[in-house]
Amino acid sequence: MNKNLDLAIKASLEAGREIMKVYDSVINVEYKEDKSPLTEADTKANEVINFYLKQTEIPIISEENKQIDFEIRKNWLQCWIVDPVDGTKEFIKRNGEFTVNIALIENGRPLLGVIYAPANKTLYFGNVTNKQSFKVNLDSHSESIESINSNKRLLKPKQKGEIIEIIGSRSHMNQETLHYVETIKSAGKKVKIISKGSSLKFCLIAEGLADFYPRFAPTMEWDTAAGHAICNAVGVEVNSCKTNKSLLYNKENLINPWFLVNKN
Repeated sequence: MNKNLDLAIKASLEAGREIMKVYDSVINVEYKEDKSPLTEADTKANEVINFYLKQTEIPIISEENKQIDFEIRKNWLQCWIVDPVDGTKEFIKRNGEFTVNIALIENGRPLLGVIYAPANKTLYFGNVTNKQSFKVNLDSHSESIESINSNKRLLKPKQKGEIIEIIGSRSHMNQETLHYVETIKSAGKKVKIISKGSSLKFCLIAEGLADFYPRFAPTMEWDTAAGHAICNAVGVEVNSCKTNKSLLYNKENLINPWFLVNKN
């Protein structure tokens, strides 16, 4: 397996362990300037992930790090993009639908992606170069890379059927998304809506449990980069609604445009 991917997996599992220590205790919530929630889990997970990824000497963009000026970032050929706890609202609700997201970006495009859901010890990871993504159900946050490789299951997106399964955000469903669903229905298609939190929406597409994920609301690069890699590795596109081309990363503005995830 790719050394950087191995390291990202180890970082995600160790971060997951720290997250669950907070999850199983009293959750104290603060709010950042943009009014998004912050917990001790975000901070501790970020420290763990930075410790691991700094070993690669590849620069890191993390939601919880101080953001580096684009005049410096624009010269990076590679960078890590990290969300230590994606789905903090789901974490606070204690519904289990939160993840650790780690992605390696090269020339603005996702190369490797790791998503770990520590509440149920489910790991997803993908390598775009090898065109493979996998899922593993773990016994513990201390699982070895050897054990992970022995038990991993290859992901495969679904074929289109009579019912179109569309994933909507657990906490961010809006009128634009509902309008998109109605447009599909008006074309004579049967539609089923699946609600899911965090980057797990990408994983459901990659493993063939849904057809589309339309996101017509703001997201940041760290929300999507890891899921984008996992999807791309199995032939699923993550395209901007503005350009109909793949989302790009390490942009001057780290906010994503609206996008659509589906297999063409």
